[in-house]
Amino acid sequence: MAPRLVIPVDKNWEFRQADKEGAQFLPVSQFPTNVHLDLQHHGLIPDPFVGKNELAVQWVGEAQWTYRTTFASPAVPAGAKAVLAFDGLDTFATVLLNGTTVLKTDNMFTPERVDVTSVLKEENELVITFDSAFLRGATQYHWGWDWGPTLLTCGPWRPIHLEIYESRLTDLYAETIVDKSLIRANVTVTATVEGKADKVRFDVSLDGQPVASETTDGSSGTAAVSFLIDNPALWYPIRYGKQPLYTIRATLLSGEEEADTMSKRIGLRRAELIQRPLEEQPGTSFFFEVNNVPIFCGGSDWIPADNFIPRISRERYYDWVKLVADGNQFMIRVWGGGIYEEQAFYDACDELGILVWQDFMFGCGNYPAWPALLQSIDREARENVKRLRHHPSIVIWAGNNEDYQYQESEGLTYDYANKDAESWLKTDFPARYIYEKVLPEVCAELTPNTFYHPGSPWGAGRNTHDATVGDIHQWNVWHGTQEKWQNFDKLVGRFVSEFGMQAFPSVKTIDAYLPLGKDDPDRYPQSSTVDFHNKAEGHERRIALYLAENLRYAPDPLEHFVYSTQLMQAECLASAYRLWKREWRGPGREYCGGALVWQINDCWPVTSWSIADYYLRPKLAYFTVKREMAPVSIGITRRTHWHPRDKYTRVNVDVKTQIEVWGSNLTLEDLTVDCVLKAWDVETGEETFSQTLAAGKLLPENRSTEIAALDVPVRKRNAGEESRIVVAAYLVQEGRQIARYVNWPEPLKYVHLQKPKALKAQLTADHTAVEISGEVPVKGVALECEDDGVKFDDNLVDIVPGEVVTIGVSGANAETRIETRYLGML
Repeated sequence: MAPRLVIPVDKNWEFRQADKEGAQFLPVSQFPTNVHLDLQHHGLIPDPFVGKNELAVQWVGEAQWTYRTTFASPAVPAGAKAVLAFDGLDTFATVLLNGTTVLKTDNMFTPERVDVTSVLKEENELVITFDSAFLRGATQYHWGWDWGPTLLTCGPWRPIHLEIYESRLTDLYAETIVDKSLIRANVTVTATVEGKADKVRFDVSLDGQPVASETTDGSSGTAAVSFLIDNPALWYPIRYGKQPLYTIRATLLSGEEEADTMSKRIGLRRAELIQRPLEEQPGTSFFFEVNNVPIFCGGSDWIPADNFIPRISRERYYDWVKLVADGNQFMIRVWGGGIYEEQAFYDACDELGILVWQDFMFGCGNYPAWPALLQSIDREARENVKRLRHHPSIVIWAGNNEDYQYQESEGLTYDYANKDAESWLKTDFPARYIYEKVLPEVCAELTPNTFYHPGSPWGAGRNTHDATVGDIHQWNVWHGTQEKWQNFDKLVGRFVSEFGMQAFPSVKTIDAYLPLGKDDPDRYPQSSTVDFHNKAEGHERRIALYLAENLRYAPDPLEHFVYSTQLMQAECLASAYRLWKREWRGPGREYCGGALVWQINDCWPVTSWSIADYYLRPKLAYFTVKREMAPVSIGITRRTHWHPRDKYTRVNVDVKTQIEVWGSNLTLEDLTVDCVLKAWDVETGEETFSQTLAAGKLLPENRSTEIAALDVPVRKRNAGEESRIVVAAYLVQEGRQIARYVNWPEPLKYVHLQKPKALKAQLTADHTAVEISGEVPVKGVALECEDDGVKFDDNLVDIVPGEVVTIGVSGANAETRIETRYLGML
C-alpha cells in the first residue's frame, strides 16, 4: 500500500470580480489569501488602514469574487481515493473542479473534505466563487466592532491540499490524566482510521528521546493504547516551572508498510478550575490551579491580530505571545467574536507557558437555533475542539462572549431552573440551547478533562453582574456608570475577565495612518481622521471625562496628548491589578482569582483599549501592568476618613487620610522582608518621613499580605497637608530592593507638580541600561526613542529624590538618543 500523498494546492492562483462584466483574472498576492490583500497588491484599492480609506473599499464586501488555479495530479491507484481538503473558505463558497460543482460552504470556521476521485484529471482546474457575506449574513469582527473597521473579507483564507490515499489517519488525540501526587501520568492515545490499513504504532518521545512505544489493532477504525509514565516532565505556566512538550506519533501500518503518519505535541499537566465556598465572603471562588499550584491569572484578552488573517506570519504570532509572557502575564483569553486561532498562536502559548481561555465563536447577540444551523454549529465545534484539544495551554472553553448579558439587556427569557433543553428552543432566547446543550456535549465527548463554562461572563445561572460567582466583565469604568478607577477595589469580582481603559497608540502609529504622515493637516487629537481611527461610540466624551477628572493636560502638541492618554490608561489598569491582586489572600480567601485586561492587541492602527498597538508597540500601560504582575510587588492605597466631633454639626469634623500598605508574593516560597516607607513634599522635594515600617515581615507564598495602615506621614497637621505628600514603599530582602511603589495624592490634577531642574536619564557606558534621577518627585517619566529597535524593559516610572531608577534597554548604542516626557512638563 502506497503512503498517503499530500500535495499543496498553492500555486498559480488568480482572482477576479465575478459580478463585473469583463473583469480579468489577476495573480494573487500570496496563498492563502483574501480579496483585500489581492486588490491592494495590484493597486486596485488603497490601503484600508490609512486615513479614511476604509470607506472607499466598502464595495469590496458587496461584490462576488472568483478564485481559480490549475494543478497537476498523479494517477489515482486502483483502490485509492482523491480528496480535496479545504482548511478554511471565507465564507459562502461554491467550488467547481473541472466544471463540476463539488462543494458549497457557509461556515469559514469549518474545514471541508471532498472526494473528487471521479472528477480528477491529470490536469485540473479548480474554481471557487465567493458570494457576498454582506448579502448573506454577518461574519464576526469583519463587520466592525468598537475597536475595528468594517472590512468584509472573502477568499481561501487557509490552506488547500489534494490528498491521494488508500488509508489515512483522520485524527490523533491524547487524553492525559496526571494524578494528584504528580508522580504518575496516564496517557491514553487514540487514533481514528479511514481505509483498510489495520495496525497503528504509537510512539511517545520527549526532547527526541523515546519514552514509550506500542503497536495495536486499528481494523475497527479506532486504535488506542494507554501509557503509564512515572515521574512525568510536567508542563507549567510561565514562572512556575518549565514547559516540556512530549511528541506523540501515530504510524498507520498495512502489513509492514507505512500508510500514513500523524504527530502532535502535548503537555502533561493537571489543570482544574476551582469553584468552592470562601471564608468570610459570600459566593464561591473562581481560579485556576495547575499541578496543584493556584494561579492568580493576570493576563489579557485577545482579538485577531489583523483584519486580514492570512498575512499574520507564524513569527508575528510568536512575537505577540512573547510580548504577553515578557509582560509577566499568565493568561490570554481568545475572544468569541474573532476566530479559532491558528496553530502557531497556540504553539507559542504552549512553548512560552501562557494559559489560554478559549471562547467559542459567539459574541454579543442572540443567535438563532434552527435545526440546520444547530447542525452547522455542532460540526464547527467538533472540528475546532479536535483541532485544538492537544494544546496544554488551553485550560477552559467558554460558550460565548456576553450573550447572556445581551439576554439580560433585552429582557429575554432565561429560567436557569428549567432544564428542559427542548423548551429553550421555543423561547425568545434559543441561543441557550447552543451554550448549555450543544457545546457542553461536544466538550464532554471530545475534551472531557478541560472545563466548560457556558459563557463569559457567567456564574451559576445568576445575573452576569453578580460579583460573587463565576467571572464578570467589569465595564463600570469607561462604560456603564463610569466610576472612578480609584474605586476598582469596590468593583472586584471572583474573576474579572474583561475591564479596560482607552489610550491613543504611539505617535509613530498615528503618523503611519495619516495620509501625509507628520505633515498631515489632521495631525491633531480631535481631527476627523484621528477620530475615524477610534470606533468606540462616545469615545470623545469618555476620554475627556477621565482625563479631566485626573490630569492637567493639553491637546497640543499631539505627542503630549498621546502621553496623557497613555498615562491615564496606565494609572487606571495598574490600579485594577494592584487592588484586585490584593484580594488574592491565600487558601479559602481567593476573593479574586484573576484579571484579564481588555485588550492586549489591535487588528489595525487605532485608538482602543489595547496595551500594545497594531505594530506591537507597547503603550505605557503595558509596563505598569508588568510591574503589578511581577513575582513580588508592594501596594499602597489612600483612604480619607471623616469623623464628626459631635452629632449636631456638618463642619466640626476631623478629616484624616490614611495609607494602607500590603505586599503581594506570587512566588512559591515564603519571603521574609523589611518594608521601608518614605515620604516627600511634592512642592519642595523635602523628605518628610523615612522609616522601616515592618522589619522581618513574613510574606507567605502565593498571596497578598497586609503590612500596615497609618496616617499619611506629614510634618504638620495642617488642613490639606496630605495632598502634597508623595509616599514610596519598598520591600527589601537581605539589603536588596525587590519591590517598589510610589503613591501620589489624587486626583493628580490638584497636585502642584514641580518641574525638575536636574532630571537625568542617561545611558550607561555599556548601553544596556538607562539611569533616571531627579531632585524633586516626578510623576510618570516616560522614555522615548525614535528607533523602534531600542526596547525598554520598563517605562513610565515615578522618580523621588535621592534615588536612581535603572531600566534595562536593548538595541542601544553610542548614537542612541533617549528623550523623556513626564506629567507637568508643559
